[in-house]
Amino acid sequence: MNAPQTAVVIEDEADIRGLLVEVLQQAGFVVHAAASGLEGLALVEAHAPTVTTLDVSMPGMDGFETAKRIRAVSDTYLVMLTARADEVDVLQGLQAGADDYVTKPFRPRELRARIEAMLRRPRHTNNPARATATATAPATKDADQYPGWLEHRGLRLHPELRLVSVTGHEVELTKSEFDILHELFRAGRRIVGKEDLARHLHGDRGYGGYVSEQDTRAIEVHVANVRRKLGESAITPTWIETIRGIGYRLTAS
Repeated sequence: MNAPQTAVVIEDEADIRGLLVEVLQQAGFVVHAAASGLEGLALVEAHAPTVTTLDVSMPGMDGFETAKRIRAVSDTYLVMLTARADEVDVLQGLQAGADDYVTKPFRPRELRARIEAMLRRPRHTNNPARATATATAPATKDADQYPGWLEHRGLRLHPELRLVSVTGHEVELTKSEFDILHELFRAGRRIVGKEDLARHLHGDRGYGGYVSEQDTRAIEVHVANVRRKLGESAITPTWIETIRGIGYRLTAS
């Protein structure tokens, strides 16, 4: 049998913390819980969790700062939970390194479905300094020997190695950012809708195909983050073209 995976719950409200622990335990995780950002960060460093849930509004170090510190040491799948659904909060959460963003009150079944969808995606790291990753990809300069690279106008992506580079320089993306870019590579000049990208990240299982406004806003933020890391302008794009009101596609070669 495979050893159970580990999860960390960081939530200052005891009732919600207990619910999150129960949901993750039912999903087969060994769960460690914390009531503050600093305590949660210590648990992440100690237990190398596969998944971490993180409340935004905590006393002391808030969820955004905690997320940044977690991202500096861990490639855990990071799900932020908050009662605030404003676009600026979604933006701040995803920029801090979150893979997903769920508003309270949440449905336990939906949260579990989102986590299961993330777990179906490969889990590798580009950053060898993150000691919690389960596998480390070779450096870009050493990976040219591996077949399977996708390339578009100097932007290169390897689906299995989870590597991205621009003109030979490695670009570090979160799991969600990488998967969105991979989908755009797969589609080429075919337009990929924001709803389709959201379904790809979350999986249809347990969702009935429904995509919320929050989900599409999250896709917009993820794409903006990818562009920022690639050094691309949305106005004069080199790689990712926006089709207003619909979605995205790769630029013409």
